Amino acid sequence: MIQENTPRMETERLILRRFAEDDIPAILDVFGDVEANRFLPWFPLKSLDEAAAFYRERFAAVYARPSGCMYAICFKGEDVPIGYIHADADPPHDFGYALATPYWHRGITTEAGRAVIERVRAAGWPFLTATHDVNNPRSGAVMRKLGMRYAYSYREHWMPKDISVVYRMYQINLDGQDGRVDRTYWERFPEHFVEEGI
Repeated sequence: MIQENTPRMETERLILRRFAEDDIPAILDVFGDVEANRFLPWFPLKSLDEAAAFYRERFAAVYARPSGCMYAICFKGEDVPIGYIHADADPPHDFGYALATPYWHRGITTEAGRAVIERVRAAGWPFLTATHDVNNPRSGAVMRKLGMRYAYSYREHWMPKDISVVYRMYQINLDGQDGRVDRTYWERFPEHFVEEGI
């Protein structure tokens, strides 16, 4: 498992690093973006105070743990967060991401995702899972570009937005056990099924 929590990484275009308190205005820009947050579980942020609380609860809390991956996505030469990407150290090793809308459709999430996946593969993580709302198929397209495979779908009541959402669960096995399917969400949520043709 990763011993260092969220080590800095660079890709061709990007810097992946920890969020810092100085990033609170950028956190507001990213997580206050209504369209970017449409398929995230929380409501868009509305103030710097909310962004500061979000930083403490969502980012600083992760960095206080012994291992994990919670990255700000930044362009080289600018070093200002335009999104985030994370992978949980604990099973089911949830992998997720979001970008502010001006940066969509430029391959940024795929580029960042490949770096994170190679990092956790080298550290010995056995697999990653990722989920997306069925109404957000572009997120599923990113998962497929990263080599993830659809496993199953399930319905969850989403909080704090208080809505019912059908998720598709994707998985990538990093240790050669290609037949493994993590059943955490299948067992947690009673309404689950496999969709054909995904």
